[in-house]
Amino acid sequence: MDTVAARGLDGLTMAGLGRQVGMSSGHLLYYFRTKDELLLQTLEWSESRLGAERGALLSRPGSARERLDGYVAVYVPDGPRDPHWTLWLEVWNRSQNADDEARARQAAIERAWHRDLVAILAEGVSRGEFRAVDPDRFASRMRALLDGYSVHVAVGLPGTGRSEVLAQVREFIDETLIPRT
Repeated sequence: MDTVAARGLDGLTMAGLGRQVGMSSGHLLYYFRTKDELLLQTLEWSESRLGAERGALLSRPGSARERLDGYVAVYVPDGPRDPHWTLWLEVWNRSQNADDEARARQAAIERAWHRDLVAILAEGVSRGEFRAVDPDRFASRMRALLDGYSVHVAVGLPGTGRSEVLAQVREFIDETLIPRT
């Protein structure tokens, strides 16, 4: 993951990666077949770690808003060249030419994020913490917003650091989701 983040997939050779991890390129190719498969499996591994973090977040006591803020904090990259987000950028870039199996695996990862956000939103709506929105539709819109901001953070666009993005998202949630008193 760190090698892909540092060099990108185009700057990665199986021979170079093999040297870095103490394996032959043939051994890597035996397990991964292609660089695209290596990338996707690395993303799946990274996502399993984040999935566990999201699961712990969802099971915590507290308000739906607290869990939503935690979800956003897990979603948004730490900063430019965040290894997890660099993997996503590489996968998205290659997904137009990916086969159906690879696209299905990518979609499964996306669905997990979506499902967890829908659960938080549905809970908040049912408790009256959030306005009466369609959780599925709102989650789609919010994830698009988070993806856009996160790409800006991950590529290091000026004025879009993590703290600025988190503040913008908090403001968006306050304006669109929190009931007015």
